[in-house]
Amino acid sequence: MAIELDFGAVLAQWPLLAKGVAWTLGLTAVSTVAGVALGIAAAWARNEGPAPLRWGVGLYVELIRNTPFIVQLFFIFFGLPALGVQLSPELASVIAMVVNLGAYATEIVRAGMRATPRGQIEAAQSLALTPAQTFVHVVLPPALRRVWPALVSQIIIVMLGSSVCGQISTEELNQAANLIQSRNFRAFESFIVAAALYLLLAMTLRRVLNALGRRWLGGAHG
Repeated sequence: MAIELDFGAVLAQWPLLAKGVAWTLGLTAVSTVAGVALGIAAAWARNEGPAPLRWGVGLYVELIRNTPFIVQLFFIFFGLPALGVQLSPELASVIAMVVNLGAYATEIVRAGMRATPRGQIEAAQSLALTPAQTFVHVVLPPALRRVWPALVSQIIIVMLGSSVCGQISTEELNQAANLIQSRNFRAFESFIVAAALYLLLAMTLRRVLNALGRRWLGGAHG
């Protein structure tokens, strides 16, 4: 029996697809900024902080890196209400993505920091720079240059992982595809279109982030 494909029935629902793409990009943008900032702070804490803080950050990193993202998402959205914390699907999705990216970014940034030559740090100390100034001006910029391609890859992984946020009714791209196929019963075509859009988003995001890395960090590349 011949299989008849009708992509027109899916593309006719382009407002839903556009909304899904917009939500996916919005979730990714917010989680990238907050998640990388969290990763930088946690990397510093794990390297330079007092022992209790290092231990706490290490526990957070291991917990997040060794549990599935969807479990983290469900815990935030379904588990926190048991403690009296009610979150919208969108806010729960952002928090889950930030927490997830932050844990991976911690170890990525930390690896870059540990590659900083000790001589550079000693030179900064000889110039009477404070520990905070040494970190911001001497340690962090070259560390980010070294690990920017790895950070970019992790950001894209988190963006693609946002596809499970539709499980709590966040209106991202995968949720849009699922809604379209429930209306026209064109599941194959709906998810082929969604896959193509995810591929386009990932390729575009990688180019944009690599360009930003070259501009801001002076030498980051992918």
